[in-house]
Amino acid sequence: MAVAALVLGIVAIVTCWFGPGGWIGSVCGILAIIFGALGQKSEPAKKGMAKAGLILGILALAAGIIVTIACVACVGAGVAATDWSSLYQ
Repeated sequence: MAVAALVLGIVAIVTCWFGPGGWIGSVCGILAIIFGALGQKSEPAKKGMAKAGLILGILALAAGIIVTIACVACVGAGVAATDWSSLYQ
């Protein structure tokens, strides 16, 4: 579980910065948090890897949420700035 947490944490921290794919980083971050918490309890020898996966998962989840909100706001601002009324005249 500790190795899975670390791998998912690394994947999450890399993929959370890619615009609309930020939700993929968030999902991997949630899984890294779960596996990191379970890995700390079940594998005391690999506690460091589990903690690193847990921390990376938390950071990726936060960054993924921020990136996703920023992308939605950017698309919303673009739609609001477009003058669609001229198309229907």
